[in-house]
Amino acid sequence: MTSPILDPTLRLQIRRRFAASRERVFRAWTDPEALKQWFAVAEGYTTPIAEVDLRVGGRYRLGMKPPDSDQILIVGGEYREIRPPERLVFTWSWEGAPSNEPATLLTIEFREQGGATEVLLTHENFVDEAARDRHAGGWEGCLSGLTRLIENEEV
Repeated sequence: MTSPILDPTLRLQIRRRFAASRERVFRAWTDPEALKQWFAVAEGYTTPIAEVDLRVGGRYRLGMKPPDSDQILIVGGEYREIRPPERLVFTWSWEGAPSNEPATLLTIEFREQGGATEVLLTHENFVDEAARDRHAGGWEGCLSGLTRLIENEEV
């Protein structure tokens, strides 16, 4: 069996500005209860699973449930770098994916911008453009959820 080859040139970058401090936005990415409130690819999805062991080498698991299904879509990985409130780096792998499908890599940078925070999300090492493009839509949905949380509630 051959393993898919990661293409380091297949990278997704998304910038989003949040009207909140870096500490608050960083906490939303690392606190399980906050993640349950915003981490979902589209409205109607819920996030019943949010497990975070926030240390280098620690693992995380996030599970999203579509509105019309009982199946929970679970992603997880390992933290590679943690610099509160500046940067998170972690692997990304879907549970149930073929065992030969390698993990991708996520880097989240939190940049202060005069009382607001710019998040630069870089997701890289996809096996093909289709996988990258599927993740682009999912990340747009997730970041919209984070925007709603930041605008409407305290994190």
